[in-house]
Amino acid sequence: MFSKDPLYFPDLNTWLAFLEKAHPVGIDMGLTRIKQVQVALNFQFNCPVITVAGTNGKGSTCAFLEAILSEAGYKVGCHTSPHLIEFSERARIGRLNVSEDLLLKHFREVERARASLPELVSLTYFEFTTLAIMHLFASQALDVVILEVGLGGRLDAVNIIDADCAVITSIDLDHTELLGNTRELIALEKAGIMRAGKIAICADPVPPSTLVAHADDLGVDLWLHGRDFNFSGDQQQWAWSGRIRRVNGLAYPALRGANQLLNASAAIATLMSLRERLPIGVQAIRNGFAMVDLPGRFQVLPGQPTVVLDVAHNPHASSALAASLDKMGYFPFTHAIFGVMADKDIEGVIRPMLGIVDYWHCVDLPTPRAASAMQIRQVLENLGVKNSPESGITTDTSVTLGYQKTIDGLGQNDRILVFGSFLTVSAVMSLLKLQKH
Repeated sequence: MFSKDPLYFPDLNTWLAFLEKAHPVGIDMGLTRIKQVQVALNFQFNCPVITVAGTNGKGSTCAFLEAILSEAGYKVGCHTSPHLIEFSERARIGRLNVSEDLLLKHFREVERARASLPELVSLTYFEFTTLAIMHLFASQALDVVILEVGLGGRLDAVNIIDADCAVITSIDLDHTELLGNTRELIALEKAGIMRAGKIAICADPVPPSTLVAHADDLGVDLWLHGRDFNFSGDQQQWAWSGRIRRVNGLAYPALRGANQLLNASAAIATLMSLRERLPIGVQAIRNGFAMVDLPGRFQVLPGQPTVVLDVAHNPHASSALAASLDKMGYFPFTHAIFGVMADKDIEGVIRPMLGIVDYWHCVDLPTPRAASAMQIRQVLENLGVKNSPESGITTDTSVTLGYQKTIDGLGQNDRILVFGSFLTVSAVMSLLKLQKH
């Protein structure tokens, strides 16, 4: 669909709609095409760059880093994905989403560079938009850039950048058809963001040997959880310890969830490893943890009824979500609105929630990649979930319809859980946003 003549659209939504269909496949692993356009764009970062990969915890770790560095007075550019409501969530400078006009300027620059190549190449939605955001950041005289890896690491678009510090949050089974069906294979893909002679942080408590071996082969300064840094805590506060210092008396981060201390600990390790280029005071760490915000990660909405939003869409994330829900106290019944992509381990995602969720509201999502509500229902029935006075399964053709029906049938003091795909959570967030206006 791309042509040799540069394409320019008047608004961001038109650009994004075009990019969704411009490349033959949505996920096209490999760096050859995007590197060609990168060379034509001829940009570079004149500041430290942190890349963050992992099965789960990437977004939280980026948010911690962004908040702490901003509290320390640095001008921070942070690229994360996917977005929940607005595309501009993917590109933040100074903790604010960049404007549509600024994004459009750099979309045009990417298209101009792509069209200038001797041989035509097309880019995926993620490749094109990631290049535009990188090009934008390179023009803004930033002090530090944080880039969240989309999928895997070695062949992800973000990996065209040589990071000063590569962070790997967790390693578990997800996207096995693309990354491999063992933790060892997946770890090697994620380790692809490491660079020879640079720094890498691994927060996974049990790092696969392939990751450690790859770091050794490259001569990477690898910081491992449990060896080079750790954390401890009680119900009141927690402490971090690392190679060269200890940070005591930390309040628990504003982000809730069973694994957030692992992510927070990795963020501190990252900052300590870069201390000579980006000095950070303890007060900035404390303020950053207090001020951090990341919608859709064990997000408990204020007011009644209790509504919990979480983008857990693999077994590892679902287990962490189940542990967090279990600590919330007593609710007569928990209603789950659940929609997920078809390529996920749907049974593995559901299993940790079986002892917590009473009523399942399965929903269709507006993409052919998604599992249908009826497919999810079949998995639940195979796992023994039945319709009874104290449990049940319903199906709906949209998240909005499922949420409205759930609200209508809610008992006093019941809890609503919205989880699974980003599309599931974003639909409820958009609905609630509309209802406020």
